[in-house]
Amino acid sequence: MDIVTDGDCRFDQDIGGQSWTSYPPHHMTGFDNAHPKLAKVGAGGLAFPRGHILHDYLEARVMPKLVGPVGRGEMQYSEIWKAAQRLTTRPVKFGTVTPELVAFAVQDEHYKDIPSRIMALSDAFNEELHDLADAGCPVIQMEEPQIHLLAARGIVDDVINPEFMLKVFNNTVKGLRAKTEVWCHTCWGNPSQQRMFAKVQSYKPALDVLNRVDADAITFETSSSGAMDLEAIGKQITTMKIGIGVIDHHTLQVESPTQVAELIRLSLQSIPAERLMLMSDCGMGREGMSRRHAFYKMASLVQGTNIVKRELGLPETPCLAADPRYSLIRTS
Repeated sequence: MDIVTDGDCRFDQDIGGQSWTSYPPHHMTGFDNAHPKLAKVGAGGLAFPRGHILHDYLEARVMPKLVGPVGRGEMQYSEIWKAAQRLTTRPVKFGTVTPELVAFAVQDEHYKDIPSRIMALSDAFNEELHDLADAGCPVIQMEEPQIHLLAARGIVDDVINPEFMLKVFNNTVKGLRAKTEVWCHTCWGNPSQQRMFAKVQSYKPALDVLNRVDADAITFETSSSGAMDLEAIGKQITTMKIGIGVIDHHTLQVESPTQVAELIRLSLQSIPAERLMLMSDCGMGREGMSRRHAFYKMASLVQGTNIVKRELGLPETPCLAADPRYSLIRTS
């Protein structure tokens, strides 16, 4: 891999990935962490019945109450990034949940309305992310701005709407691009490797707004959707680098390098090679998938990319998993 990630690996506890959301409020100021209270079951209007695997995820979300002005507290993002970066010579991308997702998940006894709560969290995140960039982090990824999810679900009221979420994103990353690369990650959710929607969703209603995020790169879930939005993405995302998911994070079936190469060739029909990045649709970790499956999916990503690089006359990336020198079976 050219760029690796810490995998958001900083959780105190985890059920279905819910602590991706709960880590910040358990470490920021303004929250009552002495007396955490169970949040209302649900996720931004989504709900699942008892007996459903995602009810498990929602029921386990124990979030502290917001009781005073929010501040960055002791999130320690720069220290966490340093712990990961010293284990590899590759650039380590640091990912974080977005402030609006935290805001939607907590109970609030301090701010007068949701927008005020979201923007206060956004300001605190921005301060923490500047500290991370100043420490030398080469890529900061904002994970799951609610722009596309609100657009897909038709939520466009006077307060919470895609345009407001664009304002939140740009405020959260304000000033960062002078110091580091900023990536905007989008997908359709995958707690415990589960789909959050009964039908495959389209990015098309949100692409105009997504094209205006203050980021160097933006990623899309395309493998698990059959690449149905590729042409539209290529037409409407005009300046940023575009990350295309060529590995499905929902299934244990490991894609073949040939399958990966086919999706890359399709991507190149709509996206210039110099702006194309290749990755998994979303994360594959924390309960839903074994490390072995995730490892070989990543090995296929590299091998499939090398097939296309070979066709284009580009230098290939070493894939140690496929290196015959390390085979346990003698061929001669």
